[in-house]
Amino acid sequence: MKKIAVLTSGGDAPGMNPAIRAVVRRGIYKGLSVFGVQQGYDGLMRGDFVPMDLGSVGDIIHRGGTVLRSARSEEFRTPEGQNKALACMKEAGIDGLVVIGGDGSFRGAGKLTEQGFPTVGIPGTIDNDIAGTDYTIGFDTAVNTVVDAIDKIRDTASSHERTYIIEVMGRDAGDIALWSGLCVGAESIIIPEAPVDMDDVVQRLEQGNKRGKKHSIIVVAEGVSSGAEVARMIQERTGLETRVTVLGHLQRGGSPSAYDRMMASQMGAKAVDLLVEGQKGVMVGLKGGQLVHAPFVDAARDKHTLDMSMYHLARSLSI
Repeated sequence: MKKIAVLTSGGDAPGMNPAIRAVVRRGIYKGLSVFGVQQGYDGLMRGDFVPMDLGSVGDIIHRGGTVLRSARSEEFRTPEGQNKALACMKEAGIDGLVVIGGDGSFRGAGKLTEQGFPTVGIPGTIDNDIAGTDYTIGFDTAVNTVVDAIDKIRDTASSHERTYIIEVMGRDAGDIALWSGLCVGAESIIIPEAPVDMDDVVQRLEQGNKRGKKHSIIVVAEGVSSGAEVARMIQERTGLETRVTVLGHLQRGGSPSAYDRMMASQMGAKAVDLLVEGQKGVMVGLKGGQLVHAPFVDAARDKHTLDMSMYHLARSLSI
């Protein structure tokens, strides 16, 4: 293996740039030529390869987003699109590919592997929803962004004695909602992995009022309901004045946390090592505090699970 390429695909996540940096520098350290692919799989099908050297990834470790940019590609989902990408890589002499992204990105990488092309994945998504790894790059930064935002919202909630509903991202996973809700002491956390019990939510609000509590925070994962709908139900049943904040794409931005920089650096280097060792069709992951790798097919087949003990802990501490 002499030439490898790296791309970022799907939703951006803080830590993608440190991962790109690690892939480029580890590759050069191993004697490889490294190319960056602009705009994900779209760029792969166009042959939009940019030579990367040590300087091209200088001063990006602290930057959010992705310097290679990202895109979602419908064409690449087709066999014709995949063959176009393979032809472009063959013409450029690319021997292996590192894909940084989520499960959709890994499905695309798996299609290339099925046709014999070596690919290795690095899990990069704020949702932390990929099976085969305990952690995905960007999650820690996103949680810290949410916690910081809710801390500020709590100041005004207290001043005006209101109930605030905070809607957070996470797609179909409740990790961001659960972690941030536990860290800010939310009265209720509504996630897809647990039954929605509005009677319990209302009861907790009423109990808080009885002991003199004048404001409350409820965190809602986007995969189970909208903040507006939860606020409507609470207002109808309690008459409490509510406000809704949808944090949205704010959660994807910002300088990556120290933990995300560390994990991105380790996973990026590991991805290059796996390609050099002849591995293909696998993703780098974190299990039990150790770096591991697992086939894309396993990650696609298995379902991400949330640590429900944290959910029960949050409920016990928010009485």
